[in-house]
Amino acid sequence: MNPIYLDNNATTRVAPEVVDEMLPYFSKFYGNPSSMYNFGGNAGMKIKQARAKVAELIGALPEEIVFTACGTESDNTALWAALRANPLKRHIITSAVEHPAVKNPAEYLSRNGYHITFVPVDHLGRLDLDFFHQHLSDDTAIVSFMWANNETGVIFPVEQIAEKVKSKGAVFHTDAVQAAGKLHINMAENGIDMLSLSGHKLHAPKGVGVLYVRKGTKFAPFMMGGHQEAGRRGGTENVASIIGIGKAAELAAEKMEEENTKIKALRDRLEFELIRRIPNAIINGDCQNRLPNTTSIAFEYVEGEAILLMLDEHNICASSGSACTSGSLEPSHVLRAMDVPFTAAHGSIRFSLSRYNTAEEIDFVIEKLPPVIERLRRMSPFWGQKTACQTTAIK
Repeated sequence: MNPIYLDNNATTRVAPEVVDEMLPYFSKFYGNPSSMYNFGGNAGMKIKQARAKVAELIGALPEEIVFTACGTESDNTALWAALRANPLKRHIITSAVEHPAVKNPAEYLSRNGYHITFVPVDHLGRLDLDFFHQHLSDDTAIVSFMWANNETGVIFPVEQIAEKVKSKGAVFHTDAVQAAGKLHINMAENGIDMLSLSGHKLHAPKGVGVLYVRKGTKFAPFMMGGHQEAGRRGGTENVASIIGIGKAAELAAEKMEEENTKIKALRDRLEFELIRRIPNAIINGDCQNRLPNTTSIAFEYVEGEAILLMLDEHNICASSGSACTSGSLEPSHVLRAMDVPFTAAHGSIRFSLSRYNTAEEIDFVIEKLPPVIERLRRMSPFWGQKTACQTTAIK
C-alpha cells in the first residue's frame, strides 16, 4: 500500500513533469553554466528560463530572483543582508511564531548586540498589529513576518505591513515558503523588499530555494565567491534543481485554482468529519484566514507522537508540527504562543494536503483516526481524570 501522505508542508512529492525536465542536466547537458562554450551555455539558458518562470509565479522581474540552496538560506540571507546594508540600525522585528529559519537567527542576534522584538499572536494565531505598530521605530533595520504559518496555515497581512515598514525606512522581508503556489502573489503590486521560497514545498526537489530582492533594495551578499547570481550569491549553480524549481513554478501557476477548490474541499471534509466524530477535538488557528491545504487539529488528553505512530501503522503520514522542530518533546512554539492549553497542544496534529491527494485517501483517514484517538484516550490518565470529573459533576 502506498503511503497516504498528508505532510506536504514538510515536503512535497517532486512532480513527474519536474523530474523529466531535470534528468537531462545530470548526464547529457552537464556543462558549467558560466562557461563560454555552447555546451555550458545551454545550461545557462535553462537557468535564465527558470528564473523567468519563478518571477512570473510571484509577479516579479527575472533580475529580482536569486537562486539559493533552500528556504533557510534565503531567510538567513535576507536578515544578514539587511543588517549589513544598514549597520547603524540595531533593531529587528519578527513574530513569535516564525519558522526556525528566522526565529533562531533572530535569537542569535539578540545575544550579539541586536534588540529583537517578537510580536505576539492571539489565540487564533493572528498577529497583534497594535503591538507591532508600537514597536516599529527609526532604529528598526528589518521586519520579517512569514506570509503564512507552516503549522496552522494562518495568513498574515504582509502586504499591508510592508507599507508601514517602508514609512520608517526599514526593510521588509517575508518567508513565503508555504504561501507560494497556494496564494496569489504579485510583487509588482506591493512594497515587500525581500521574499523567500523553497523548492521542496512546491513539488520541486530539496536543495534549491529562491530569494526575491526588489530592484533598488540595498543588498550585501551572504555567500561570497564568483560572479554567479549577479554577484549576490557566489557558487556554481545547482543547474538541474534550478531547472526543476522553474518547472514547478510554472505548474504551480497553472494549478492555483485547483489548490483553492479541490484541495480545499478535501481539507474541509477531513476536518469536518474528524471534528464531528471525535469529542474534544479543536481546530488550531483562524479558520477564516488560512492556507487552503492546511489544518491543525488538537485532540485533547493524548500525545501527538503516539497518534502519529499509530497512524503510521496504517501508512498515514502527518505531523505534530514543523518538521524542523520534530524530535522535541516540547509542544510547538507556535501553539505555545497561541496559548493553546497543555492538554491540547501535546495532542495537536497537522494535516497538509497536495494536488496528489484523493477523496479515497481522505475517507481512509476519517475511518482510521477516530479509533486511534479512542484507544489512546483509554490509556491516558488525563482522560481518566476528565471523565471522573464529569461523572462526579453529573452525580
